[in-house]
Amino acid sequence: MTLDNRWAGGPDGSGPEPTDLRIDIPHPARIYDYWLGGKDNYPADRAAAESAIAAAADIPQAARENRAFLRRAVRLCSEAGIRQFIDIGSGLPTRGNVHEIAQATDPGARVVYIDNDPIVLAHGRALLADNRSTTVLTGDLRDIEGILAGEALRGLIDPSEPVAVLMLAVLHFVSDEAARSAVERVTEWAAPGSHLLLSHSTAEGNPKRAAEVVRTWDNTDSGIRIRGRAEVESFFTGWDLLEPGVTFVPLWRPERPDQGSTRWMYAGVGRKP
Repeated sequence: MTLDNRWAGGPDGSGPEPTDLRIDIPHPARIYDYWLGGKDNYPADRAAAESAIAAAADIPQAARENRAFLRRAVRLCSEAGIRQFIDIGSGLPTRGNVHEIAQATDPGARVVYIDNDPIVLAHGRALLADNRSTTVLTGDLRDIEGILAGEALRGLIDPSEPVAVLMLAVLHFVSDEAARSAVERVTEWAAPGSHLLLSHSTAEGNPKRAAEVVRTWDNTDSGIRIRGRAEVESFFTGWDLLEPGVTFVPLWRPERPDQGSTRWMYAGVGRKP
């Protein structure tokens, strides 16, 4: 499959680029970019990011560990034969992106990145201008039906074939109802053999510091909702959880024993039977 109109703004591939860029309000994608050492962020984002660091100095390490989980989990999916990927809430491009890992196994692997920050679309355009198997679309997790039904996504993704759907560090930015609805719809939509990759913020590993970290998100355009292991496990209803189940991010199939030590996020991978 190819996608001729890759750079249209909306999920249906037909709309104009989004123009509602608010650089005066911190955005999760740009805060995350700052923690990863990126430069695609603004003063408001940096202020929010530094506020979180003041409350918990290991937050940037947690962000790096989440990216490392992404790389390990995507590699697992590629080795399992999956050749199409949807990264919802992808954030700004950085090293070790989904398409780089997946296409190292198969150059024809198809990848769709989705984020609600217009800056992600702009940078994705520059990064992927010559990549006919990868696209970046604007979309919002709270409109999962619009994402899955969009013409642009369907130009690359065949729902009758297994697909890996990533929701990494994104479900905690929406309400319980929206998070549950999004995961349930993906579960219905995905073909058998598909994989669901999740990571999610929690207070269970840092109960004394968590409240202060959560407050740093109050002035962002989303806020944050931390959840416990049982809640994260419940998102995998209808999926077979792969070993070691839902665990702290650095403990999910680490490549070496000393790979990381933060306890700010849970992670897990499920396979649809």
